[in-house]
Amino acid sequence: MTRVGSVPSLDGEGKPIWVLLELTYRCPLKCVFCSNPVDFERYGEEELSTAEWKRVMREARDLGAMQIGFSGGEPTLRKDLEALVAEANDLGYYTNLITSGIGLTSRRLAALKEAGLKHIQLGFQSSDRQTANWLAGVNSFDRKLAMAREIKAHGFPMVLNVPITRHNIAQIPEIIELASSLGMEYLELANVQYYNWALLNRDRLLPTREELAWAEAEVAKARRRLGGSMTIFFVIPDYYEGRPKACMNGWGSIHLTIAPDGAALPCSQARTLETLAFPTVREHSLEWLWRESPTFRKYRGDEWMKEPCRSCDERERDFGGCRCQALLLTGDAANADPACSKSPHHGVIQQAIAQSQAVGGRGELIARQGGLASGRRGA
Repeated sequence: MTRVGSVPSLDGEGKPIWVLLELTYRCPLKCVFCSNPVDFERYGEEELSTAEWKRVMREARDLGAMQIGFSGGEPTLRKDLEALVAEANDLGYYTNLITSGIGLTSRRLAALKEAGLKHIQLGFQSSDRQTANWLAGVNSFDRKLAMAREIKAHGFPMVLNVPITRHNIAQIPEIIELASSLGMEYLELANVQYYNWALLNRDRLLPTREELAWAEAEVAKARRRLGGSMTIFFVIPDYYEGRPKACMNGWGSIHLTIAPDGAALPCSQARTLETLAFPTVREHSLEWLWRESPTFRKYRGDEWMKEPCRSCDERERDFGGCRCQALLLTGDAANADPACSKSPHHGVIQQAIAQSQAVGGRGELIARQGGLASGRRGA
């Protein structure tokens, strides 16, 4: 399989080039691979106000940020979304909405277009109605499909983002055909990364190496057939790569996430690092949080690295991998990401793969539901 763990380095010159605003953790879906915190109710009633979000955007622009994403949860649940998009547009950002499509209407799309929204990424679970509704935990397929057509009718460039698990990987040819028929410019077949709800369900979600190899071959055939009419991204899970992904181009390098309660995070999963404190924009300026916060300085650069990362000639390409994954799977965020075959903890990845293959996708899947888990029967 093609390696995607290490990518060409992007030097942000110390600037947070890409800013993600997680406007809310609230969401009408109950996806079994949801990336929101499993304890999101702790933060759900502390969302920043419109004025606070606007201040964050101004301060991020002053720091040199160029692109901004409005995400969640489901960002369309915020009634001030249009006002926030307009503010971002006035500040000179390239704006992107990352949405399930639930909460959008034709009228609202027109308002977002008028506000200056440049791009939309629509989450989709499958090309098959039954599979899509099951993975989402609600009957959302028809609504999403209709909204995909509305988004294109309003002239937005668009990414169709489909999280891939063993329950929909066999549908990749049909997913590609659906995306092409909808006129998508981009299709992202993103193999699920195993944090939060996805980690709880890992044994039943992780595809096999053989399934991934087959899927990659199908993607290659589709790329040749479609030519340049649609760009297809296929993101392999690093469990099978032997090298970790270059997570966020390095901790605190180019990416900044602001959580619903204003916590500044080096990545959207950073709250899984319970060993760290995450000061908020209500307590400090964004410049201090980015440049001086102990949280952002903790794993920035390579001074924190232990062996084998410290002496590894690949450390400037993969930055030691993911700190969140290192903590979740080894108990120490400073360890080499266990996805790396050089890590002394690589065995935990191999064990996870073996366990998943033994389970074979059978059993209960835990779906997010109002921040609480509810069992759903697997295939």
